[in-house]
Amino acid sequence: MSLPFTQSSCDTSSRRRKPAEHTQDPLLEHDLQSDESHEHVHDQSQPVSSTCHALCTTKCIPAHACSGHSACDDTWEEIQSKRTIRAENEVEANKLVNNYRFGFRKWKSHVTERPFEVRSEVVKELYSELNIIKPQPGRLITCGNVLYVFLFGWWVSLAYFLVGLLMFITVTGVPYGKLCWKLSCYFMWPFGKTIHEIGNTLRRCCERAPDCECNIDNVDENCPVLLPSPTEVMEIPEQRPITPIWHRISTYVWLLLGYPPMVVIHSLACFFSWILIFTIPVSKMNARTMTVILLLPPEDVSVSSCLRRKNQSYETRALLCCYHAVNWYYYKYTVDGINVFAVNLLPLVIVAIVIGYIDKDNQYAGSAVKFAIALSSMIPLSYYIGMGIASISAQSNFAVGAVVNATFGSITELTFYITALLRSHQESNTCLQEVVKAALTGTLLGCILFIPGICMIIGGLRHSEQRFNSRSTGVSSALLFISVGGVFAPTLFSKAYGSLVCDACTNYTAGNAMSSVQFVCHNCHYDLNNGTLFHSHVQPLVYSVCVLLPVAYIIGLIFTLKTHSHIYNIHVGGGQVSGQHGAVVHWSRWRSLIILIMATVLTSACADLATEHIQPILNQPNISQYFIGVTVLAMVPEIPEIVNGIQFALQNNISLSLEVGSCIAVQVCMLQIPILVLFNAFYDVGFVLLFSDLHLWASIFSVIVVNYIFMDGKSDYFQGTALVVVYLILLALYYFAPYPAGC
Repeated sequence: MSLPFTQSSCDTSSRRRKPAEHTQDPLLEHDLQSDESHEHVHDQSQPVSSTCHALCTTKCIPAHACSGHSACDDTWEEIQSKRTIRAENEVEANKLVNNYRFGFRKWKSHVTERPFEVRSEVVKELYSELNIIKPQPGRLITCGNVLYVFLFGWWVSLAYFLVGLLMFITVTGVPYGKLCWKLSCYFMWPFGKTIHEIGNTLRRCCERAPDCECNIDNVDENCPVLLPSPTEVMEIPEQRPITPIWHRISTYVWLLLGYPPMVVIHSLACFFSWILIFTIPVSKMNARTMTVILLLPPEDVSVSSCLRRKNQSYETRALLCCYHAVNWYYYKYTVDGINVFAVNLLPLVIVAIVIGYIDKDNQYAGSAVKFAIALSSMIPLSYYIGMGIASISAQSNFAVGAVVNATFGSITELTFYITALLRSHQESNTCLQEVVKAALTGTLLGCILFIPGICMIIGGLRHSEQRFNSRSTGVSSALLFISVGGVFAPTLFSKAYGSLVCDACTNYTAGNAMSSVQFVCHNCHYDLNNGTLFHSHVQPLVYSVCVLLPVAYIIGLIFTLKTHSHIYNIHVGGGQVSGQHGAVVHWSRWRSLIILIMATVLTSACADLATEHIQPILNQPNISQYFIGVTVLAMVPEIPEIVNGIQFALQNNISLSLEVGSCIAVQVCMLQIPILVLFNAFYDVGFVLLFSDLHLWASIFSVIVVNYIFMDGKSDYFQGTALVVVYLILLALYYFAPYPAGC
């Protein structure tokens, strides 16, 4: 059923006249995904039978109702792209609104602490301390539990057996030897078993664990209240005088001989299970054993299953109870607001700095290993920088947020590029200059083609077809055209008026002497030493472009943030925001600023190490330096942005997925390149804004393709596949390209 627009009032295709199917983000209904974000998307479209007044609020007037209007500003796609953002508090709402603003880094994770009671049961399970006895959740013999036995259980159990044997040999440590043997059996298969502390009589077991099937029917009036009938009344053991734990010789024997090796064993198990992420329950189990259970008096520690606990006549405090070694939802786990994947990569920064600045002679690690570690360490640093930017922006007004995003949004890439140019100047290695240009182009191509493409594929496979606001996307597309045109204008100018200089030319004339002379030349490049052309024409053009591009960026900010912010159709709902004003942010503004500065310094150190040890990578045979620049150097720092884009696409929010790539691409052209030119103007490192033909035509072709894809305001996995295939074709061109000049 279509809305009857007149030809004069709305010139749209039949596909645009048809109202899109009413869809709602499945995130609203799914507990697991709702834990990640509270950005609720609601269609604001009106039914066809709406009156003129209702439709005039969205600026789209049916012909039979409002014939006086000569133009139709919005299409059905734009009407349905209107979004109402609902968040738990004002800070979180600001973060969600900033995601839709041009020039702001798109951030998926929460910047405030969420109330624990409103989270789903599965997420609550992720943060539990493994000391709560619950009804047995399904089978205990699972693939994850069996895998635990082979990865951790057997050697932890063996360690307890050997330490227990040592305690028996000492004679005075016999109580701890018995404890070690009990724990040896426990850690071989801990699932469904409970380690509990025997204490004073408090409550019956069935009060804590109702699944223990205690029979309380037909209670005799003469029976004690705390004991179910017909269970035989068991006398509570009398409390005998016990020597305090710190007054025993066995305690010090244990602390000297038994406890240290078990700390090492549990620390190793804790570390490896935490690194694997999905086995974090094993890490928690080992950490709790090491810090709590092994420091208790051995007679107070008991191991049993729920079937045995139901026959106990008095309460014991549960210390450890684990049912599953693997939980696949731990990819959602966060530490102080930071995803566990980024936290686990953070030690790479320390490793990179230690081996990079201490092992100068490459005795313990080669240059290739140091380069890989240094480059990989920039991934978690980029994530921390993104969290800091999002936290400051969410707690400040949009002007401060725009400045912070412009200042720190490209700090990771700029740090790497500047250190590479400095090393190129110091070593007189022009190859690094070409690698920097390849990395700039690779970032541009990856953000234009790969990030939108992979997000369209993943989002399309889950949601079939996704729609986005074509007007807001059109702003980014227009700025992309301006950016690419400005950046490559000096290159086009040089090709039109410059002259080629070649290192070696060979006469390749075939046939008789009357034929024209042909030459085969190598290592040709445009003459930059020609003062008449470069210094008088090309260089002033470069400076002019680098002044105009930031001006265009500022105008884009004013247009989208101030004068025409309505094109994003973002409304903040007051339902949930008004109820919780006391938001507890993960990072305050000062803490975020300190972390930003520290992450920037560490990024500079890692970038310096990466450029110092990059030469063996560039010397790899049969691989062009162009390919290394456009892939490894360009896309590794953007991995956090790729993850954010994919998460947005999975939540049926393809608009933000597309804006992730467009925002980075615009910042590359309008901020990063002008800053590099400005740096070269003050400290000449030989950076010239002239690109090779491959960079030129690949970038222009990519912008044309992506603007064609964005034209209809919808996306699916086929369009995403087309973008990714184009990206892979361009990578193949770079892979087989000849070595650049100077390499």
